[in-house]
Amino acid sequence: MITTRPAAVLFDMDGLLLDTERLIQAAMMAEMAALGFGFAPADYAELIGRPEPASRAIMQARFGPGLDYDAMRAAVRQRIRDEWGPLRPLKAGAADLLAQLNAAGILCAVATSSEQALARSLLGPVGLLDGFAAIIGCDDVAQGKPHPAPYLAAAARLGVDPARCLALEDSHNGVISAHGAGCQVVMVPDLLPATPAIRARLLAVAPDLATVGRWLAAAA
Repeated sequence: MITTRPAAVLFDMDGLLLDTERLIQAAMMAEMAALGFGFAPADYAELIGRPEPASRAIMQARFGPGLDYDAMRAAVRQRIRDEWGPLRPLKAGAADLLAQLNAAGILCAVATSSEQALARSLLGPVGLLDGFAAIIGCDDVAQGKPHPAPYLAAAARLGVDPARCLALEDSHNGVISAHGAGCQVVMVPDLLPATPAIRARLLAVAPDLATVGRWLAAAA
């Protein structure tokens, strides 16, 4: 439950605003199978919330030099583009929550493990981009999630103390990042559950973004 109105709300993107983690997981499993590698949901879970360089290192350590990671990732992105074009499915309640916060005068920013340009290219077509005062991509910081740098940068860009920010996350790495930055954190689980270790870092777990909206509307 959220009891105090935040000065700003900091959003993750994939799996929180956009229902993309499932798309990426399915595409990676298909492309890895085509390359002759076994790739399970548990393998993908290690990558959720991490920036591209960290994902590359994990995959190369797991599958060895026989995996052309860059070629695989390009094929994954092309597969998703072929299916979805420029649009990505929104998570339920995403547009309504952002509109609610904008109407209330609460600053909003994105802190994502995707690159800045990619984030803008995905948020624009679904009508969310203009609702954010700042977008922090993984290429805007020296260290990505789970390091606190993305959330520290987002709060700094807004000119708000991280302690007065509410961070919304779906991934364990994102929760660790936001908590480490000093934000209050609500997890809206997507592919990963809120484990006991993650719950210890959270203000609350919400089943969906509509619930977050109701909590914020009732907050003093």
